Amino acid sequence: MEVVKITVSKAAQRATEKYAKENYDRILVKFPKGTKEQIQATGETVNGFINKAVAERLEKQAEK
Repeated sequence: MEVVKITVSKAAQRATEKYAKENYDRILVKFPKGTKEQIQATGETVNGFINKAVAERLEKQAEK
């Protein structure tokens, strides 16, 4: 797999960070060792897996 580096201007980085701060909550989570590898073995990214799990749980809560 070839890695391609893309140069992004500092202005673009600041704009991206500003957008993220305005539209997303940052949540730090910790899991027992080995959890990350188990998630990656499913073929999903850790972030994607956690986002899907949270969305599913919130949906179930809303149904109650």
